[in-house]
Amino acid sequence: MEPVQKVVIITGAGSGIGRATARVLLDAGHRVVLVGRRSEPLVSVADGNPNARVVPTDVTDSASVQALFVDVVAAFGRVDVLFNNAGVFGPSASILDIDDQQWHSTWRTNVDGAVFCAREAARVMAAQSPRGGRIINNGSISAHRPRPNSLAYTVTKHAMSGLTASMLLDLRDLDICVTQIDIGNAATDMTAGFSHQTLQADGSLAAEPTFDVEHVARAVAHLVDLPLEVSVPSLTVMARAMPYFGRG
Repeated sequence: MEPVQKVVIITGAGSGIGRATARVLLDAGHRVVLVGRRSEPLVSVADGNPNARVVPTDVTDSASVQALFVDVVAAFGRVDVLFNNAGVFGPSASILDIDDQQWHSTWRTNVDGAVFCAREAARVMAAQSPRGGRIINNGSISAHRPRPNSLAYTVTKHAMSGLTASMLLDLRDLDICVTQIDIGNAATDMTAGFSHQTLQADGSLAAEPTFDVEHVARAVAHLVDLPLEVSVPSLTVMARAMPYFGRG
């Protein structure tokens, strides 16, 4: 059976996991809405593909997010999947060191942005016909075991777990599936330093293994292709030998 073409919104689509996922989904024939602050990286990802739509958006601004979903519905008539992927590491700081600006900046992107996008997606999915859709939240293994000096990032990713759990409960009777995908050491520009020297829980520095980000993209693509009768509440994709389960 041929996969059904779906309308997929990817935030943070201009780089890293978002870029890799967009390319895999475009290759599979889906209509993919590329979302990010700057248009240039999004245009590069689209690379002239007629199924790609570039919509520069500031996910920390609820009005900008509302405009995004109005644009997508006007263009395609519906939203089948939101990959809530936009996020930042934030500062390398513990509770002793973090300042107000660093905290609020990380929170605005990682939590406000995810909430604003999920809210608009859920409203569209609940009202469209056929009803329903799938929301995939990019969490982190830091939502379970933090790295040293990662207060802002860790707290925001715990918040993502709460967002996912609440939406799983509130949206299941509206035919909306919700997944949190927790990723460990996919090789992107954001994780470039991990393969050289990374601060460990005991204070030492050590290289950590990474893996090809395309494996994350293909995991997301599998979720996109699932029917709405199938829910995957959580999924962890990580480098096999990374010091995760023994961390902390």
